[in-house]
Amino acid sequence: MRILLTGHKGQLGRTLLPLLSGHEVVGLDLPEHDITDRQALLALAREIRPDLILHPAAFTDVDGCARDPALAYRVNGMGTQNVALAAAAVDAEMLYVSTNEVFDGCATMPYSEWATTNPINAYGRSKLAGEWYTQHLLTRFYIVRTAWLYAAGGRNFPHRIIQLADERGSLKVVTDEVANPTYVVDLAHALVTLIETHAYGIYHLTNEGITSRFEFAQEILRLSGRTQVPLTPITSAEFQRASTPPRYAPLANHAAAALGIRLRPWQEALAEFLHETGYVE
Repeated sequence: MRILLTGHKGQLGRTLLPLLSGHEVVGLDLPEHDITDRQALLALAREIRPDLILHPAAFTDVDGCARDPALAYRVNGMGTQNVALAAAAVDAEMLYVSTNEVFDGCATMPYSEWATTNPINAYGRSKLAGEWYTQHLLTRFYIVRTAWLYAAGGRNFPHRIIQLADERGSLKVVTDEVANPTYVVDLAHALVTLIETHAYGIYHLTNEGITSRFEFAQEILRLSGRTQVPLTPITSAEFQRASTPPRYAPLANHAAAALGIRLRPWQEALAEFLHETGYVE
């Protein structure tokens, strides 16, 4: 299969590349390529003629999206429109990576794939726009929502917790933000399995289990041998930030599970991540 991979330099793109070694893969990322340049993207797609476009590229700085919602929409919404138009032009399948932040966080149970979307922040609204374009411009597509993605290198929640624990000697973490931590390696493997099924639709792929940011931090400190670091629970109202994340937005995996695709518990994935990144020997 010939695959065009957007954002191949990002945390998910970098993880996907070696897993796609059995395919012919062409990566697309800044500064050489920009998904907001429609004509250039169409020309590239017509030159490559991919069978599938994998589209994880996005403006993922949630607080940055809140500060500049127009940029968020231009990249995540209209950029995805351009990717979908490119897929349509060459009759390619498309997989779009979306987020749990398309939901408002007012649920009392994990969100199913068919739950009503209602984003409450600029990031979620821009990603939902990308979902809309994908669904309305294509017939052969996968929309994969995930949550709290972390990977080796760069900024991520486990790295930040350990960094602040070592620098400050104490932490305050919110208790009223709940979802599913997801290790990028597990997500990448699941995506590679999914594209082999050609079972198009909307999917929720996260590591199994639900936790709060506070409990997530507790497990990070425990597994990394930092239980002596004081950890104080606070509410989101006490933690000022530009964006407003959904409070309760865990995702339920029904559709992918029906295909036999499930991710391991988040605690197991976190333990492997900490070992692989050298935080635990």
